[in-house]
Amino acid sequence: MDDKITIALVVCNASFGEIDSNLTAMLGWVEKALAGGAAIVCFPELNVTGYGNKKEMQALAQTVPGFASRNISTMAKNAGLTILAGLAESAPGGRIYASHLVAAPDGTIEVYRKLHLAPPEKSTFTPGDRVPVFNAGGLKFGIQLCYDAHFPELSTRMTAMGAEAIFIPHASPRGDAATKHASWMRHLPARAYDNSVFIAACNQIGPNGNGLSFPGNGVVLGPSGDIIADHLIDKDGILFAELRRENLQWVRKHEMRHFFPNRRPELY
Repeated sequence: MDDKITIALVVCNASFGEIDSNLTAMLGWVEKALAGGAAIVCFPELNVTGYGNKKEMQALAQTVPGFASRNISTMAKNAGLTILAGLAESAPGGRIYASHLVAAPDGTIEVYRKLHLAPPEKSTFTPGDRVPVFNAGGLKFGIQLCYDAHFPELSTRMTAMGAEAIFIPHASPRGDAATKHASWMRHLPARAYDNSVFIAACNQIGPNGNGLSFPGNGVVLGPSGDIIADHLIDKDGILFAELRRENLQWVRKHEMRHFFPNRRPELY
């Protein structure tokens, strides 16, 4: 990564099926991210289509490229920053993926497809089969979606591929923001600490019009598992954090704090 990069995490409502209004709301958040000096802005899981885990997602699923992705790409080009945004992606054969787009200022769009589906999602979505690592603003990063974060091997794989940060957008309901924060603190610091990477997570907030309500919350963790920035209040908002190379290098150059190079994967 470069010497430093500012990222923005959006904690927002994502109305189910209201694609046009969700895209319009995104534009306002992108403008705030730009005003705050962010080079990357990350939205929650499925923020464009809204979240659902039943067959009604079929009618909402978007092709990539397609209407939604073109709109997001235009936003990225006009703002000059990278946008990470989520939607249900339609693919040949009737498959639907829970996907997250990486829309760059140069007009390119890359896609991460959720690899680990929560049990209620398995009848609707198809799991992805590829572990990509992206680059924006000099930062190499991976993306995991919600349930993905519970599988340590995925973070290890991304780190081995050069990831310096992992964005983890959520569509995780139940409880309030403080309860969600406590839940995240059981596993997200471990992903940061074990791999010496930055972790950035954000969640949807409020009722989505499809029987679910989300508590919000956002957090950014440093490569030692410490909290750099958090958003605990029960309202929408944008969370900024500056990721600094010196913080990453301090850990990765410390022989007793950077465990990753001393793994013995041939044994396990």
